[in-house]
Amino acid sequence: MEQRLQKVIADAGVASRRKAEELIVDGRVRVNGRTIRELGTKVDPEKSEVEVDGEVITRKISKIYLALNKPRGILSTLSDPENRPHLGDLLQDRHERLFHVGRLDKESEGLLLLTNDGDLSHRATHPSFSLPKNYLLELRGMVSKEVAEAFRSGVELDDGMAKVDKLTVLPGQPGRTLFDVVIHDGRNQILRRMAAATGLTIERLIRIGMGPIKLGELTPGKWREIQGAELLSLQKALQIKQ
Repeated sequence: MEQRLQKVIADAGVASRRKAEELIVDGRVRVNGRTIRELGTKVDPEKSEVEVDGEVITRKISKIYLALNKPRGILSTLSDPENRPHLGDLLQDRHERLFHVGRLDKESEGLLLLTNDGDLSHRATHPSFSLPKNYLLELRGMVSKEVAEAFRSGVELDDGMAKVDKLTVLPGQPGRTLFDVVIHDGRNQILRRMAAATGLTIERLIRIGMGPIKLGELTPGKWREIQGAELLSLQKALQIKQ
């Protein structure tokens, strides 16, 4: 059965679907010896020989799904030309070609998903599937009820209104306020921008959940495999048929 070329590449674990599209446009993909640049191209993965950068890809691979607790100060990238601390340093025991689902900025910490399943990665980051993300925000000072309500009702940013789906104020240390928030909005550093717009200072930002996947007791710098019922719940949330 024919499939879009970028999906075939993603299913082989070479890259995410979005990155696969870039590879095609850049002329780095060949099908049966012919360079393909058109994104709408469909191929039969059982009958076609697909090459990326001169290497033939294989379609059937073991799918890997990991949950990782990113420490503060680590870049959300699997390599870095400047040799700064990055995710690859934490995954030296893994030899699969993985890519991370979404990002956390350098100063943020908590849950990241990593996989070689291009379809799941694409869906988990696509706005149409709206995978909710759960964060703990430790804020400097005591935050007023009015500011907390602004997070719920909406904060005007330079690229439009932003609001959380749910916000709970938790007991915090003296001089600190702790927010437990759930948000679908995937815009870059959206919570930090909302905080800045309302005059708040974030001391710590920790992602503790992505859809049904929870950080739980996973310690910073460690990872675990997502499998069984937990994996099925993620696939169901992303409408991936089994």
